[in-house]
Amino acid sequence: MLNTWTGIGRLTSDLELRHTNGGVAVCNFTLAVERRKREGQDRPEVDFIPVVVWGKQAESSAKYLVKGQRCGVGGRLQIRSYEARDGSKRKAAEIVAEQVVFLDRPRATEETRPLPAEGIEDIELDEDSEVPF
Repeated sequence: MLNTWTGIGRLTSDLELRHTNGGVAVCNFTLAVERRKREGQDRPEVDFIPVVVWGKQAESSAKYLVKGQRCGVGGRLQIRSYEARDGSKRKAAEIVAEQVVFLDRPRATEETRPLPAEGIEDIELDEDSEVPF
């Protein structure tokens, strides 16, 4: 069977990292994905796709992604059932991300090293030089 989903969109809010009782990292976010414009439309329609990310990818995503940034998501569609607070049975559709690709520059925080400025000069090495990294 085949169950794959791939999309590119913008985050609708900042991500919040949580942990399960077993200590596994998880974060949820919504990806705003534009549909192709139809003839006669001024603006494309937008779908708001719920996404769940687990483990190390959840930690990296929560650390570097913020509202408005573009990202690509590859994963599988999951339909899950749950009971609402009022006792009614409900279903939710979401993408379980297997891959999250950061398409905009990551943000710099106190915990992260800022990205180098553009235009850094190339370092020239001769045969006896050690690589500086």
